Amino acid sequence: MRFYLLEDVPNPRYSGGHTYGHKWYLPGVHCPVCDASWSTGTDAYPSADLSVLPPQEQKKYSARLEEDYAEFERLREQVRPLVPSGVPLWPGTNLGPMVGSAQGEFGPLVLHHAWTLLMSREALERLQAEGVQGLKGCRTELRFRKNNPPELLEMELLPYGQLHPACLPVDLPVPCMKCGRKGWKRPEQPILDAATLPQDLDLFRLAGFLTMIIGTERFVEAVRRSDYEQDIAFRELPARGGL
Repeated sequence: MRFYLLEDVPNPRYSGGHTYGHKWYLPGVHCPVCDASWSTGTDAYPSADLSVLPPQEQKKYSARLEEDYAEFERLREQVRPLVPSGVPLWPGTNLGPMVGSAQGEFGPLVLHHAWTLLMSREALERLQAEGVQGLKGCRTELRFRKNNPPELLEMELLPYGQLHPACLPVDLPVPCMKCGRKGWKRPEQPILDAATLPQDLDLFRLAGFLTMIIGTERFVEAVRRSDYEQDIAFRELPARGGL
């Protein structure tokens, strides 16, 4: 199996654009062990519905910094039943539908941010019919200033996979034992660790670097057959070991 990094194109065909945000956020945190104040801001679970929580609790899930680490842990565990099983829930994780404003014309696949993929419903259903596995589209709440706006769905991308040690420095810092922060920079020439990659998902977020959306060759071939490659590019990444 071959794997590809999804990237934007320098001269997109479609003019559409949108602001970026979600209805709720797991707050950022100040770690009492490594002393870092941080949030990821890239991981997202748009299917999470926090409206089941009391209003006073919902207000705590906002783009802010939580100084009390025990309170951060409480908030994280409170929403764990509302997100896909087993996901890490890093500080700053986006929760619930994408919100904001949108304008212009959109193509079938939209990658305005390297870590966020939108699709039209027609494109999603076409790719699923082509046999692409594991696609989950979630409704957005983007506001359009026109009649008959397009239905754009945000792909819920589960975190899987790591980079192979061959592309990483030998003196990497050890992740914080408390908050898990790595503080690593993505290598210029990533190599995937094949032993850590999923077998039943054709589109996922790389757990080791959440800004990287990875598609399998089955996903890429289906996109190309459907002529959906106008505003998106694919860069093949090498994978070593395991598979």
